[in-house]
Amino acid sequence: MGQLIKDTNYTLAAFDKVRIVMVGTTEPGNIGAAARAMKNMSLSRLFLVNPNSYPSAAATARASGADDVLSNAVVCSSLEEALEGVHLVIGASARQRNIKWKQMDVLDTCNEIQKTLAKSKQQVAVIFGTENSGLTNEELDLCHILMTIPGNPNYFSLNVASAIQVFAYQNFVSNIQIDFENSDNELASFKELEGFYVHLEQVLEHIDYFEENRPKSLLMRRLRRLFGRSYPEKEEVAILRGILKNIKPYNKKPE
Repeated sequence: MGQLIKDTNYTLAAFDKVRIVMVGTTEPGNIGAAARAMKNMSLSRLFLVNPNSYPSAAATARASGADDVLSNAVVCSSLEEALEGVHLVIGASARQRNIKWKQMDVLDTCNEIQKTLAKSKQQVAVIFGTENSGLTNEELDLCHILMTIPGNPNYFSLNVASAIQVFAYQNFVSNIQIDFENSDNELASFKELEGFYVHLEQVLEHIDYFEENRPKSLLMRRLRRLFGRSYPEKEEVAILRGILKNIKPYNKKPE
């Protein structure tokens, strides 16, 4: 879509490459409110992972006219399914974690999104967790960036739909203000990176690297952080996979 939005200098194409992913949403009204927030800021791609109640009259009422965003939402049975075809994965979280993922505030996160979208055919997903507990560590393992929204340290209780509104606004503004040079170097997709991580884990098991003082789950989480910080390109992941293949051929795990 190349349609200009009124008198501004940006197009809808960049917005079509950003998907909002809501995981395990328990209150259907929050889904409708998120759809409304998205449409206000030109976002339209909503993915719902195991929602508690969808479709719902409460969601439609809260959408308040953003019925198209709501009705076109993609319902998925797993987070991995919702991330298919994505190149940059961002997890929204208000909590500090024992394992320090790469963290950015919403402004810097949107700058990273614009850099990613400057490269053709690349897509971004921003994940929001459940109302009560947010994203799990296992869900954050699939992310490249942990996005935080600054707020009052003495009272910070941002509703999930409100958090989506804050992000959507900043993403909208960033599309106006930032112009990055195009690049032909394509980032590795989510699927390609996950294949690499599975292959890497198999190789480390093959060489008996995992020990009691180097537990597999912790080490693989740290390795994900290491490679996630570098935003590996498609060709770079292919090189790494080639090296791993010379140590141990890849055995695809059963679906």
